[in-house]
Amino acid sequence: MTASPRELLSIIGPTASGKTQLSLELARRLDGEIISVDSRQVYRFMDVGTDKASPGVRREIPHHLIDVADPGETFSAADFAAGASRAVREILSRGKTPILAGGSPFYFKAFFTDVLHEGLERWDDSRGELEKEWDRGGSQELYRRLGDLDPEYASRIHPNDRFRIIRALSIIDRTGENPTGLRKGSSGVRKPFRPLYIGLYPGREALYRRIEERVRRQFDAGYPEEVARLLSMGFGPELPSMKGFGYRELAAFHRGGMTLTAAAEGDIRATKAFARRQMTWFRRFTPCLWYYVTVGSIPEIARKVVGLWEARQGERPGWS
Repeated sequence: MTASPRELLSIIGPTASGKTQLSLELARRLDGEIISVDSRQVYRFMDVGTDKASPGVRREIPHHLIDVADPGETFSAADFAAGASRAVREILSRGKTPILAGGSPFYFKAFFTDVLHEGLERWDDSRGELEKEWDRGGSQELYRRLGDLDPEYASRIHPNDRFRIIRALSIIDRTGENPTGLRKGSSGVRKPFRPLYIGLYPGREALYRRIEERVRRQFDAGYPEEVARLLSMGFGPELPSMKGFGYRELAAFHRGGMTLTAAAEGDIRATKAFARRQMTWFRRFTPCLWYYVTVGSIPEIARKVVGLWEARQGERPGWS
């Protein structure tokens, strides 16, 4: 008889919704270790801007898939899926509870499904802007951009293939993953794990306040200095890792392209837009139990999740 996929606790939600706090509460109560599902926390030297858990917290509770690549390296969804699979098995071998937590929907999809291209064919807002750029005479620039981000895919299509170039760039814009990485990450092998998604959402107004507060805190905590160090180390703004919100604005600030105030405001706007896109993806995730987050509610949510988790484990046969 084929074993059923093992259920894994998976904390999802938009940026600044409380995922980190909940994952730490659950790890303490369930003797767990945390797997970061974050496409930016994989990079070394990018600490303040990605809101990584502090070294002290990481000594208390082991975290996985943080600081596993340099900003100049490519780290694909397929790389994440392979690394997360290894981490889960190692955690289980120690008798601990794996807890996946993060805000990268595509990484969750890459790990739990074998359809890495699922849902990537249509984003009207992103493609609309790219089509306007193409119509303004920007076809060569768009093809050059695709060549920088996915040289293997670009080499297989014609520079005038409007549809494929725009589709590929829209996929990269929305997911941070390129078409070549998507294709290589699809293995056709049945996944041994399945998610129990726990979703957090504080409501739009509260979420936007949290985002504004976090960006200001990051800027006060050394975010501009962090980006200056990255630039001095040779990690330029053309790298995919440096094109994320906050990093790209601060790179422009350090090169004289905008004021520090404008960089912070741009970071806030981009983060809010990213949070909206996250929720568009996460609303499709099932099975998911959503919790409305208020000030001070995380400990109570953790208590409920622990009760649910323990009850579900008691209902199921043991796994080897």
